[in-house]
Amino acid sequence: MNDMPETGVIADHAVRLRGVAATGLTAALAAAAVTTLAAALARAAGVDFEIPDGGEAIPLGGFAVVTGFFSAVGVALAAALLRRSARPAERFLWITVSLTAISLLPPLLSGANTGTTTALLGLHLLPAAVMIPTLTRGLRARSA
Repeated sequence: MNDMPETGVIADHAVRLRGVAATGLTAALAAAAVTTLAAALARAAGVDFEIPDGGEAIPLGGFAVVTGFFSAVGVALAAALLRRSARPAERFLWITVSLTAISLLPPLLSGANTGTTTALLGLHLLPAAVMIPTLTRGLRARSA
């Protein structure tokens, strides 16, 4: 039997996965940088980022870490959908927009002051605005 066609399909799939991963990780770095910069600007403008339960302010590095973590989760989701779904870009878009909407609840329920709540809402939307379109385009380009 000839294994060449199957091997070619596997190799092509690996190339597409690497492409999505590279695109996603680059976007994740950009999202983390932009989010951290926006948090620093908000802090300079007087936002304290104090959450009433613990009373401590969210450190700037925390924004980068959380953004990087959830961006990596998004990249893993994109890779899984590319591998398992017939329509990965559309499914990714619906899932991530829904998750982004859900992510807006904690800032609204945190009891933080208006400035902190508003800034946190924006800091949830900012990395989503970087990651979701980038990965959706990447999935569309690689799922043909």
